Amino acid sequence: MDLCRSLEYALKASGYDVRSADCGDRALRLLEEFEPDLVLLDVMLPDMSGLEICRRIHQMPEVKRAVVVILSARVEEADRVAGFEAGADDYVVKPFNVRELILRIEARLKTRDARSESDGEKRPVESEPLTVGILSVDEKAHRVFVGGREVRVSALEMRLLLHLMHAPGRMCTRQKLLTEVWGYHPEVTSRTVDTHVKRLRDKLGEAADLLQTVRGIGFRLVETKASAPDPPVERAKGAVRVAPERTPPRDKRGLR
Repeated sequence: MDLCRSLEYALKASGYDVRSADCGDRALRLLEEFEPDLVLLDVMLPDMSGLEICRRIHQMPEVKRAVVVILSARVEEADRVAGFEAGADDYVVKPFNVRELILRIEARLKTRDARSESDGEKRPVESEPLTVGILSVDEKAHRVFVGGREVRVSALEMRLLLHLMHAPGRMCTRQKLLTEVWGYHPEVTSRTVDTHVKRLRDKLGEAADLLQTVRGIGFRLVETKASAPDPPVERAKGAVRVAPERTPPRDKRGLR
């Protein structure tokens, strides 16, 4: 039994409604017809790069946008970064444990559900751009500006930046960022945060110094005079809840 069929079996056993595609063209058609909550995506496809599909998913309206988990045999850090920059929510290297993958999927969907619920409770209908010093982020438009100049960031870099900007001056540990931004379980450790912070600093240019490292612990966004008067508010990234109920019978959707 090949990997695709094995994953289909495991996902269906976990309560997911699954569709499979063996090429990029069919995958794009299924995205429109099936509107999955989650996409397991191989980078190496016969007709197009999986990263291109990932980018197209990221460009979809939030109500249709699926969580994307890349499954790849490519283990280099540059390959992981390329996946995250294309808009992937997670990157899993082959070979992997299917049970661990299922747990990661559940964590990702729960994180999105929690963000959506928090959005409905805490986020105002019309949100103003977040500003710290010369750094400004328009969360709704997914745009970042440094001194009025727009800076292009990936979806994951945007989540990381927003998480820190919602509480300027507050230190966030690497573990907290992995759990709340990446959606990993608390016991998982990684240097992934450091890699993304470095790349984000490079993109921020003259605003790079606003993103500080707390040696051996984590990171924080410097609290400036412009941002100090407002108390920190814990808000999640804007999202629309499209994941199904978790109580039986479950009707979760996945695309492989």
